[in-house]
Amino acid sequence: MERIDFSGRVAIVTGAGGGLGRLHALALAERGAKVVVNDLGGAVDGSGGSASAAQQVVEEIRASGGEAIANGASVTDFDAVQAMVRQAVDTWGRVDVVVSNAGILRDKSFAKMGLDDFRLVLDVHLMGAVHLCKAVWPIMQEQKYGRIVLTTSSSGLYGNFGQANYGVAKMALVGLMQTLSIEGAKHDIRVNCLAPTAATRMTEGLLPAEVLAVLQPEAVVPAMLVMAAEQAPNRAILCAGAGTYEAAHVTLTRGAHLGLGADTPERLLAALAQVSDRSGDTVPMSGAEQGSNEVTQALAARP
Repeated sequence: MERIDFSGRVAIVTGAGGGLGRLHALALAERGAKVVVNDLGGAVDGSGGSASAAQQVVEEIRASGGEAIANGASVTDFDAVQAMVRQAVDTWGRVDVVVSNAGILRDKSFAKMGLDDFRLVLDVHLMGAVHLCKAVWPIMQEQKYGRIVLTTSSSGLYGNFGQANYGVAKMALVGLMQTLSIEGAKHDIRVNCLAPTAATRMTEGLLPAEVLAVLQPEAVVPAMLVMAAEQAPNRAILCAGAGTYEAAHVTLTRGAHLGLGADTPERLLAALAQVSDRSGDTVPMSGAEQGSNEVTQALAARP
């Protein structure tokens, strides 16, 4: 069995001062990566900040014989993210892996959620990932190698009460991954999403104690390592929790060609079961496949 090894690789992990991010950073370092440990050091809701959390993880890595440096940039600040990437390149000459893990929660039902809380969660999760990808993209293009892991969530893939802001941000990351994986393929830049289920400070108030007991965050790390590895897939959504690993897909049914007429809305309503029938559904390799399916059926239906 081929071992996953990061010797000679340089990784940046955001939100790595605690929780899953810390475990990601430690695991990458244990397998040979030089790691930039990024963490603003704020609370779960994004307030406050301290560089001490990142520095403590750096000291853990160094104590185990690894190489790491700390960075306290906020991922919402593109200039600071660019400076972090320059710090990595200035220190070690390259960036091979990025794990976009930084995030916050501002949970409320949509009726009670303020727009500022909505925007801030989008800014941290979505724009934080965009800033990181944008900063490393030209480096990875030039070196013809890159592995990007974006942290999505079941709350985005499938929804969760009280997390409209978080769910929107996390599903948007899937959309980002879909396109970056296509654009990066010719440069061997592979982009994937990780949907973790784990007991961290972000979930401790959301799940029963007996459930949290089996959701060790360490069980998520193998999925991250696979997506960050040289052997990584491209354009995968891997889910991980409690030692179980799944893959999620955005699929397309074959659908039904109904044409266009005055009664098409009514015929579509009557045909929804057929349109939604998942037998023979596919995972399109790009958005163009939806249009191709539609046009193919339209042409086939012509007299």
